[in-house]
Amino acid sequence: MNNLTIYLAIGVILFVLGLIAVMTSKNLVKILMGVELILNAAGLNFVAFTRFTTTNLDGQIAALFIIVVAASEAAVALAIILNFYRQRRAIDVNLADSLRG
Repeated sequence: MNNLTIYLAIGVILFVLGLIAVMTSKNLVKILMGVELILNAAGLNFVAFTRFTTTNLDGQIAALFIIVVAASEAAVALAIILNFYRQRRAIDVNLADSLRG
């Protein structure tokens, strides 16, 4: 196995773990962590493809963009979770039947 295959295998493992966390969890924080794992897997794959296939920096720029989007997504999602917890006193997804203000 060459080094690119190892990076891609790690990316697939991260993606699958994130997908399992999103699909099976009823806790909003765990779902948020699963989405973060999925985004990190995509960023790892972009950097690995850039490192082993070309000499330009397109993969690093895409990975930087993913990190910025993930940070923004985490800030907005945490604000929603805190507001939901303040209203319902729980972070169970089943209680989120309506998100009206």
